[in-house]
Amino acid sequence: MQKILERRIVPVVVIEQVAHAVPLAETLLRAGMDVMEVTFRTAAAEECVRTITCRFPDMLVGAGTLLMPEQVDRAVHAGARFGVAPGLNARVVNRARELNLPMMPGVMTPTEVEQAIELGCTLLKFFPAELAGGVRMLQALGAPYAQTGVKFVPLGGVNPKNMSNYLALPSVAAVGGSWMVERKLIAAQDWTQIEALTREALSLAAAVKMNRL
Repeated sequence: MQKILERRIVPVVVIEQVAHAVPLAETLLRAGMDVMEVTFRTAAAEECVRTITCRFPDMLVGAGTLLMPEQVDRAVHAGARFGVAPGLNARVVNRARELNLPMMPGVMTPTEVEQAIELGCTLLKFFPAELAGGVRMLQALGAPYAQTGVKFVPLGGVNPKNMSNYLALPSVAAVGGSWMVERKLIAAQDWTQIEALTREALSLAAAVKMNRL
């Protein structure tokens, strides 16, 4: 997960066609982004993960929206190097641990944070971030669990206007978002716009990092 901590952004992509996987990965790498989460919400997702991991070994590819243990199996077989879920499902987390797949389950409450810690997870997706209280909620959550080593990756409503506020929190490892890789941009094969938005996001994250030094 060190790469996630370094980039501080995880693009969350929904790819409808396998043919778009390679040019999208090329675009992200060209922009300086070597982390991406491919959500298992389309029929093409598994093959997209397999294609990207085979073609671009330097790209850290995760599988998102893992709702069932069977999806964890498929993600691992496709080459995913980390898993993400919108919620906390012990069966999914335990299956990921059996297959040595680092897992980032979704949490929203102190109870879920403690359950995730009990399952051995320390990098947690805070979802849906803005609807769940946003920065103020994460400030409240971060304090009591600081000594546990838990870090959060907020996702859901995070955008260029508010991402710096999240990244400024000590409890936040990175942010997740789809604004730089929107479905409509991928469908239109607008790689120029995707590259520009990704570069902008990385620049914003780097500025926060510099301000904290």
